[in-house]
Amino acid sequence: MSKKIKTSRMLRVASMTGAAAGMGVRMATSRAIATTGGAGSEERRREAATRQQLAAARQLVSILANMRGAAMKVGQSLSTVDMGLVPEEIRPEFQAILAELQHSAKPSPFRDVKKVIEADLGAPLDELFTAFDRVPIAAASIGQVHRATLPDGRSVAVKVQYPGIAEAIEADMKNLTLGLKLLKSIVPGIDTAAIADEIRERIYDELDYELEAQNHRAMARVYRGHPFVLVPEVVTALCGRRVLVTEFVDGERFEDVLARPAAERDRIGEILTRFYLNGPLRHRLLNGDPHPGNTLFLRDGRVAFIDFGFFKRLPDEEIEQMLDSTIATHAKDPEALLEVIARAGALPPKPELAEPMFEAYDAVFGWLMGEEPLTIEPARTAEMMRVYGELRNADGFEDLVLPAEHFVLLRGVMLLLGVLGQLEATNVWFDIAREWLFGDEPLTELGRQEAAFFVNRPFTTRAVSA
Repeated sequence: MSKKIKTSRMLRVASMTGAAAGMGVRMATSRAIATTGGAGSEERRREAATRQQLAAARQLVSILANMRGAAMKVGQSLSTVDMGLVPEEIRPEFQAILAELQHSAKPSPFRDVKKVIEADLGAPLDELFTAFDRVPIAAASIGQVHRATLPDGRSVAVKVQYPGIAEAIEADMKNLTLGLKLLKSIVPGIDTAAIADEIRERIYDELDYELEAQNHRAMARVYRGHPFVLVPEVVTALCGRRVLVTEFVDGERFEDVLARPAAERDRIGEILTRFYLNGPLRHRLLNGDPHPGNTLFLRDGRVAFIDFGFFKRLPDEEIEQMLDSTIATHAKDPEALLEVIARAGALPPKPELAEPMFEAYDAVFGWLMGEEPLTIEPARTAEMMRVYGELRNADGFEDLVLPAEHFVLLRGVMLLLGVLGQLEATNVWFDIAREWLFGDEPLTELGRQEAAFFVNRPFTTRAVSA
């Protein structure tokens, strides 16, 4: 039975600083070994570094899983995106350890969950559901999911916030810097300030399940009957600020599909790309969290999307800006790209800023612009992050503040590439991108199926030539 979430800041600080201190001792030991001369010293250095980094990763998982909330989000993002900052020979195991955070958070006791549901929905549990599995089927950073049955016989997934999670996140936000120091000791060079800013911006929206239910309903309405995308329906009458009930989806998790044949993984990669990139330009709803834990894979070939806490509704002018910036990147026109960014108020229109801005956008979106088959490799996100990090530190970019839609899109593309890299998906990605860039007819079978489904929902595109 799990311990209750700690809400005392001092206790949570102690858990972080104690871990950091232990990490410091181990890193010092590693450095001492590394400076030892003699035969085989290079091999001993590599072995010591490997042991220390993997041990630190395991400790990080333990700490972040116990803290949940904001802190756990850090590890989940790291498990998705290949940072390229740990030695290649240990990278698979490093990410496998961090990937435990996708599904293995420690659940709260059933009695506590029951209290949250009954308080939020205003009725006894046995009146709301005819059956309710006491053991959760999933546990994540903010809440856990139970399978249940409604009086009308429908099987549903009941997402319940952890008791005390709001207070715990308040403490996490104050202590986040300490946790990120531990992370930085494991993965040197990571931009912890950017991670902290993103978490602070988004975490409170994710605590509001009523807001998430609205987002979820909007997506379910758009994709109802879609040939290869499933968004389960929301049971609105049983949703509150801390409880979200949707139809139950029985499917495999992301890690289960990684061993499938290449053609199946390529198909999954195209579906994910269409949902996270093509879709928003058609229906103006952007799900900004391409996380492996947010997808389920059905036996009939459809992919289900089940989490809509990180969400943005896009007005037409933001769509226009996204199209303009991507078209300028495709045209390899740094001046045109800078004009779009300057028009949005993110940078002054200084000519010397055009080339580095273009290099950053090309690093993020260049994979979409190639007209030959390209296999997405796990380390590709490392190059993206390196170029973008250099941009943020370059002269003239100190005050760069990208518009919200650009930031969400950049983040989403990075996370999507991390997922595609784990799949090692191959495609002529421009065959997909040209649909939303230029309004071209689809060239893939999935594209044709989707076009037929969305026949009355055309993309917003600009009258430009490819």
